[in-house]
Amino acid sequence: MNLYGTEVASRLWLGTARYPSPAILGDAVRAAGTDIVTVSLRRESAAQRGGQDFWSIIRGLGVRVLPNTAGCHSVKEAVTTAQMARDIFQTSWIKLEVIGEVDTLQPDVFGLVEAAGVLCADGFEVFPYTTDDLVVAERLLEAGCQVLMPWGAPIGTGMGLNNTFGLRALRAHFPEVPLIVDAGIGRPSHAAAAMELGYDGVLLNTAVAMAGDPVVMAGAFARAVEAGRAAFLAQPMEPRDIATPSTPLLGKAWLE
Repeated sequence: MNLYGTEVASRLWLGTARYPSPAILGDAVRAAGTDIVTVSLRRESAAQRGGQDFWSIIRGLGVRVLPNTAGCHSVKEAVTTAQMARDIFQTSWIKLEVIGEVDTLQPDVFGLVEAAGVLCADGFEVFPYTTDDLVVAERLLEAGCQVLMPWGAPIGTGMGLNNTFGLRALRAHFPEVPLIVDAGIGRPSHAAAAMELGYDGVLLNTAVAMAGDPVVMAGAFARAVEAGRAAFLAQPMEPRDIATPSTPLLGKAWLE
């Protein structure tokens, strides 16, 4: 898939927070086969040089970094964080988050569109964490975004795809736009379902980092994403209202 002129092979992206240890994080990234990981500037800037040690670990994995503005609740905060991240990570890519509601961590879509416009004008290549609202999606594209990252469910809940109708409609309305389901994925089956809808990839963190065995779970997600993509390309049958026999009647033995 092509993202801002860059060809990306992996359709499974991982967050890098909350893993039991740096070694397990590295093993999970390798098991997932991902080539993109998200990184929070807040962690990079942590006290006692912990952020620098973490950044060294990420560099050693040989993957592309997608910095994010996690935890930002205003346009100014998000824009400033993005600009700092560009300096630190030396990339124009930014996953843009502007949180509007504390309990659900739902995006502030008004602030999101405004911040996206500011950052796109400043040369950033913006990956906006958004809802599945069609109008918001259109506004983000008009602001200059070339990728959309709608949520499946609130961050860290593991509830899966709360609104398959909305996600399906988003895919249908923007067939040429790369769409990545971001947040709420809890099980490999959720990731497969997203891919079967025609999404280009999924981004998740908690479902792997907080699993009993993050490395095994990362591998399970990798296979689920691959299976879901293959199923979408194979054009699954549509549901039917009545049963249809799989065995033809022609040639059936008739008993009198």
